[in-house]
Amino acid sequence: MSTKDFNVLTIRQEAAKLGFDEIRFTHLDPAPGVDNYNRFIDEGRHGEMGWMERGQPPRANPFSLLPGAKSVIVLGMNYSHPRPPDPGGLTGKVASYAWGRDYHNRIGKRLKKLDRNLREQIPGFLSYGGVDSRPLIERAWAQRAGLGFLGKNCLAILPGRSSYFFIAVMLVNIDLPPDTPLGDHCGSCQRCLDVCPTGAFTAPGELDARRCISYLTIEHKGEIPNDLRQQMGRWVFGCDDCQEVCPHNPKNPIFADPEFAPRAGHAWLDLEWVLLADDDTLKSHFQGSPIRRPGPQGLKRNAAIVLGNMGDPSARTSLLRAMDHSDAIVKSHAKWALDRL
Repeated sequence: MSTKDFNVLTIRQEAAKLGFDEIRFTHLDPAPGVDNYNRFIDEGRHGEMGWMERGQPPRANPFSLLPGAKSVIVLGMNYSHPRPPDPGGLTGKVASYAWGRDYHNRIGKRLKKLDRNLREQIPGFLSYGGVDSRPLIERAWAQRAGLGFLGKNCLAILPGRSSYFFIAVMLVNIDLPPDTPLGDHCGSCQRCLDVCPTGAFTAPGELDARRCISYLTIEHKGEIPNDLRQQMGRWVFGCDDCQEVCPHNPKNPIFADPEFAPRAGHAWLDLEWVLLADDDTLKSHFQGSPIRRPGPQGLKRNAAIVLGNMGDPSARTSLLRAMDHSDAIVKSHAKWALDRL
């Protein structure tokens, strides 16, 4: 067996042992997706996500992240689980990737273990990698490596299988045979574009994050524009609308890693509880969950909007109590919801 074949076999075996469902390889230079990424930033479509702008140089020059890098390993991990039944009442929907444990932490630990295992078996092996936390354009690397094609909703999609998977990328200092990219599998379908409540897609494959419900409920820290609040519907954290209508996603998904299975009370949030719980309680309850990212004020803001959209008069008492909150943004969104009631 040649050294290259041994390395490929070793990487595939070790990655599979750690629960990665998809393993692909691609060449390093030039970095993919840079022009589209720069245009996205230049047009201001990234909103308040300043880290995207700060990370432009290394995304364009991966050699600055790992001198001597030669190839890229792209890894996919499925997180698809059936959505728990709607409990009814005053509850809000959570995007499916956030039902279980925080993928940054869980997959990050597996990447570190993969790096450690490969160093032990491949002489001189070095890597630099991450999952949605490093200056790497993961979806572009996935597309080049054949781990999905980029759909009109800007997500990597495995044709006929799923778009519900996390992408991790590792730059490595060894030569690996590149896999073949996939062609377009959207065709004339534009269900994802049509279903977006806020019109966040400005064209196929073009997203304005400032109108995206996922951005608004998670990354955006201030007032949510009035003209977008009603379009949020029951989404209190993230949004899956453009994935739920995609014909490549089966109606009955295969159960994924149990670490990403729905935790009790995480797929549907009790909105009144979110609105009235103190900050420490919310932080503690969502410890180890992506739902913690907007912070207590962001979650309360989102909960107030969803309660306003639901229009149930029984939420009035909770919203009135939220008017006493110390945060001006929570107050203003509670008032908006009360006005709608």
